[in-house]
Amino acid sequence: MCKQTALTMHTVLPEMASRGLSTVPSVGPCVLPPEVPHEVPTSTPLWHNGWYRCARILESPNFGPRPKLSHIDLVVVHCISLPPGAYGNGHVQRLFTNQLDWDAHPYFQSIQGLQVSAHFFISRTGELWQFVSCDARAWHAGQSVFGGRHNCNDYSIGIELEGTEGHCFEVAQYDTLYAISTALTSQYPVACFAGHEHIAPDRKKDPGAGFDWLKLQRCVALPDKVFP
Repeated sequence: MCKQTALTMHTVLPEMASRGLSTVPSVGPCVLPPEVPHEVPTSTPLWHNGWYRCARILESPNFGPRPKLSHIDLVVVHCISLPPGAYGNGHVQRLFTNQLDWDAHPYFQSIQGLQVSAHFFISRTGELWQFVSCDARAWHAGQSVFGGRHNCNDYSIGIELEGTEGHCFEVAQYDTLYAISTALTSQYPVACFAGHEHIAPDRKKDPGAGFDWLKLQRCVALPDKVFP
């Protein structure tokens, strides 16, 4: 049975905020972890200027405006880990906010200077982070094409799963992905889901064979044609 779980964590880590990174207040009620002592008022909307109330907010400087009259109708699923195969170390959050120490690991030298972002990032434990308003253009797709339309960043929302291409993902990640996907399809005219591998097949292979598209389809309850 698919589980549409409410997401957790509403405040930015003091350690991140202390570095001077801008934050946007999260809005709205979700199931809070025990250490959070208060409920967010139920009157606040699910979305506020493209920010999702159940996400942990950490603003990225890597974004821009979408083209006028663009329709946000594609969700792109990616996976990422830094360095590859290492989880839960905060390096993805640092990369998306231009705070990564390039000397912290030899692999980082190969991506030094990279400026990227995604709208959302789902950790191995199911935590949902948001870096860019869904109303804005995040830098997640790169050179890409879908359905004959180029520049997928213009009309898509990018969701990064913490993981390694071809490997399996955690149940907690799917639970969070179901929830945010359902929220996105309720707010935006989403017509399709795709992987990074589908919009840039010559460059990318993520999320890869370890990702269960059928499971996502069943839980989001959308037609076959919406998925790869």
